[in-house]
Amino acid sequence: FSRRRRKRGPGRSWATWAVMHRCPDTNPEKRGEDYRMKRRFAAAALAAMTLMTSLALAGCSSDEQNQAGEGQSADLLEQIRDRGELIIATEGTWAPWTYHDEEDDLVGFDVEVAQRVAEKLGVKATFVEGEFDGLLAGLETGRYAMIANGVEITEERSEKYDFSTPYAYIHTAVITRGDDDSIQSLEDLDGKNTANTIDSTYTALAESYGANAVGVDDLNQTIELLLSGRIDATLNAEVTYADYMQAHPDANLKIAAVTEEASQVAFPLRKGDETASLRQQIDQAVDELRESGELAQISTKYFGSDYTQE
Repeated sequence: FSRRRRKRGPGRSWATWAVMHRCPDTNPEKRGEDYRMKRRFAAAALAAMTLMTSLALAGCSSDEQNQAGEGQSADLLEQIRDRGELIIATEGTWAPWTYHDEEDDLVGFDVEVAQRVAEKLGVKATFVEGEFDGLLAGLETGRYAMIANGVEITEERSEKYDFSTPYAYIHTAVITRGDDDSIQSLEDLDGKNTANTIDSTYTALAESYGANAVGVDDLNQTIELLLSGRIDATLNAEVTYADYMQAHPDANLKIAAVTEEASQVAFPLRKGDETASLRQQIDQAVDELRESGELAQISTKYFGSDYTQE
């Protein structure tokens, strides 16, 4: 079976027909002059028709763009309230911040704080789970409005994203095997092998002290590498280590060092005017949760202590 091309029909524009079907003239000079005049006339007519068509299409395109712009507000907060839903990204594999309980429900400190914020905005919280390395990229493309995943504010991140007011303050711990005394400070990471998720602040901190950092998917994989001796240390929140040891009291792990300054944890959002009002409302919600004592209660529930005060 072969597909044959159809021949174009004889239909032509009137301008082209006028050129092709001109009347003959007995005077060769006049005939040549008439021919040239008709050619110029036909060309001018075609140009005029092309211009009119272009203007008409441009007008239609402009009308469509105006209608699209009128149909949806550029303000993200207004879009969220119209939809009745705040879409939030999280890992879902990092206890006690964001994880699944025995009934497979998504829970954790970040999850519960984000849910309270959504309630303050008058909408429901809908979570999108994924590996941490892809969360920030998804925020840039607009897949969700914010991230709730223990994200620490750094200078580099602040250049790309806007952050809410901090809702937690944490210290970073250097975690090693219990029988390894070769690391007793952050400076001792020089030349050591560590592992963390690629885009985490823990990876950047380890590398800043000279460590050879390996990228992994989640905390469980990191601990497996450490206990098997394939890495020398890993960096993570002090509260995350405490939670892990509570669930695994016999694990051969210890904290070798802790950062002196606490890191600020906040919700990252896309930069731009479209997120300004949303950020203001999130800040207000966090402040209200802190003032009411709810934020401290959620922290104590998951961490055993209040980590919401600087």
